[in-house]
Amino acid sequence: MLDRLFRQSPAKLAGEALYAAAAGQARQPDFYRHGGVADTREGRFELYTLHVILLVERLKGETGLAAEARQNLFDRYVRGLDDAFRELGLGDTAVAKRVKALGQAFYGRLKAFEEAVAALPDRAALTDLVARTVLEGRPETAGVMTDYVAAAREALGRQDVETLLAGNVMWEAA
Repeated sequence: MLDRLFRQSPAKLAGEALYAAAAGQARQPDFYRHGGVADTREGRFELYTLHVILLVERLKGETGLAAEARQNLFDRYVRGLDDAFRELGLGDTAVAKRVKALGQAFYGRLKAFEEAVAALPDRAALTDLVARTVLEGRPETAGVMTDYVAAAREALGRQDVETLLAGNVMWEAA
């Protein structure tokens, strides 16, 4: 009985697995060494957010477990932000305000990402988005990062949903 009470749902487990995959990929040193991403709190946040967006966008339009996992991925992303702010020593009120602001920023980035990929194969909007967000307005390596984002998106599109939900995400090399 207790086992059933404390057992996590398959959708929650899948969301956790997807979150771990996004966070792990965002920690790859080559993004910071060769991709032009600043190794700062902001740079890490943008890269982490980008990888969550790639997964959220991949699961868009899916139903059932995948749709629930997509929501659980976003919920885990928000909890991760909350945890990070608490580790920095912020109080409940400050954490709530910042997490709300970053949640809104996430939706703004997701909308901009969806618009940019809708314009593909023209990469101008995607390059601009990458330069503005992930590269914090430093466009020198935007081509490298845009190539990565486009390739990662294509690779995710080729992977079957069941594999992704198990957390077996095959990312492009950083």
